[in-house]
Amino acid sequence: MTITFDATSPLAGKTAVVIGASRGIGAAIARSYAHAGAAVAVAARDNDALEALVGELSAAGRRAIGVPTDVTDPDSVSELFEQVLDVFDGLDIACNNAGLAHPPTRLADVSVEDFDAAIAVNQRGVFLALKHELPAMLDAGGGAIVNISSTAGVEAVGGLAPYVTTKHGVEALTRVAALDYAAAGIRVNAIAPGPILTDNLRRAGTEAQHAAAAAMPMQRIGQPEEVAAVWLSSDAAAFVTGTTLVLDGGKLAGTSPFSWDRA
Repeated sequence: MTITFDATSPLAGKTAVVIGASRGIGAAIARSYAHAGAAVAVAARDNDALEALVGELSAAGRRAIGVPTDVTDPDSVSELFEQVLDVFDGLDIACNNAGLAHPPTRLADVSVEDFDAAIAVNQRGVFLALKHELPAMLDAGGGAIVNISSTAGVEAVGGLAPYVTTKHGVEALTRVAALDYAAAGIRVNAIAPGPILTDNLRRAGTEAQHAAAAAMPMQRIGQPEEVAAVWLSSDAAAFVTGTTLVLDGGKLAGTSPFSWDRA
């Protein structure tokens, strides 16, 4: 088997959908897919944000459509993929990024409503998307799916029971889907970002951003543009499936030295 890879336009001729693309990591991934050559459908609940992103991509000469979508509603997810397949006549790449987080709360104080809401968006939403993405890619003869997890899906974080539980669930769904469809040419992987400068971290303020950076061995937080979905979605990663790419500045690698001359 010969794999060819165009480093300048690695996704040329591909069609992609990014769910949870209104801002932050999802919008950055949609931009990176489009600029790597793919036609992109962007989905989220915020129609105004989707229209702005589609306008930006279209002005840059990229092919893009926006589809307002609520991942907690099976009919809404179904309608998304009906539109994607109608417009693009196929699906090669999917990124599932829709997510919900609540303020840190000790487990016994977490409301049932908050826990159920996290399950509905972070875990069930990915499941619903996969149920449409996988058949579409089977029809296309293969494809690549990237689920956006979190380092909280690899290592627990106190006070974040709903988020940690659901992101661990995303990791499990990723591995099962990868095993179920590897022989059919569909690759399913996850990305687990650590602290990334998204809207939530911006709103938390500079003190919180500095604290997050100080906890990273690289002494900085990541940028949305550094989430490497293009590589995982391209033929350069043709032998990669069922794995999680951790992007956390080295935090999960272990414990940093107690003192170190950084000069």
